[in-house]
Amino acid sequence: MKRNANRLFLVAAAAAFLFTALTSCVQAAPSPQGKAKPPRSVRLYVFDCGVLHNADMGRFNLKKEDVATTDMSMACFLVAHPKGNLIWDTGAVPDDSWTPTGSTVTQRVTLPDGQKREADVLKSLKAQLAEIGYSPSDINYLAMSHYHYDHTGNANEFAGATWLVPQLERDAMFGGKFSGSLQPSTFSALEKSKTVILKNDEYDVFGDGSVIIKAAPGHTQGHQVLYVKLAKTGGVVLSGDLYHYPAEMTLDRVPTFEFSQEQTRASRKSVDAFLKKTNAQLWIQHDFIGNAKLKKSPQFYE
Repeated sequence: MKRNANRLFLVAAAAAFLFTALTSCVQAAPSPQGKAKPPRSVRLYVFDCGVLHNADMGRFNLKKEDVATTDMSMACFLVAHPKGNLIWDTGAVPDDSWTPTGSTVTQRVTLPDGQKREADVLKSLKAQLAEIGYSPSDINYLAMSHYHYDHTGNANEFAGATWLVPQLERDAMFGGKFSGSLQPSTFSALEKSKTVILKNDEYDVFGDGSVIIKAAPGHTQGHQVLYVKLAKTGGVVLSGDLYHYPAEMTLDRVPTFEFSQEQTRASRKSVDAFLKKTNAQLWIQHDFIGNAKLKKSPQFYE
């Protein structure tokens, strides 16, 4: 009888310990990120949208020995402004086409003309947004440097935002004649989005000079770059594909697949003059080594 009582006591004690441990674990679990509040000053978040493998340097009028690595980073950006939020570029691989595993996943992208591209991705764009308290519905504006597949991958996620785009670029996207670097399925929802057609060389998104879209045609018909003025960091220009590799700048090379090489050269001169005028930095978005040095979300520049 006494032995049975001891057994019951030990079982009860073990159960109590297990319950306490489980309760402790549940209580220790981190709470979900709360909804982000408008910042007091402009913030720039850099998201990891993957790495694009590119073996053919000839397309960029370069040789392998001209570059430190042939890999190209794919960065996506969130500009958080006191008056609203803007997404700039959305990567190559749609979030809904793969499942994050915690390790790098290699995805193969097949373009409409049969070209194949390979990209490594680690985190989804939506998950990175959620980590800092944002969802696609919180985004007021979508702007992309241009319509190539490695910048439009998650564009459909932001179809509820106001799309800022030059007419020539929109016409190329929905005109029915697609170049090899388009992936129409990734931006099809934008056709019905609220849209602001950008008609001038500069568009001041929030009306205070802190976030300006600048026309830089050449790579595509309506290619553009983004200037962000930050209180502590200073001015930053996000290059789009004005350059892909730093060697294009140092060796004065223009890729073979530009819509207009002449326009690209003119745009580079115009942006260079703007950089000097504003004392801004140029971030080459596809620069693998340069991008690796940037702090990534949830950290930010301000």
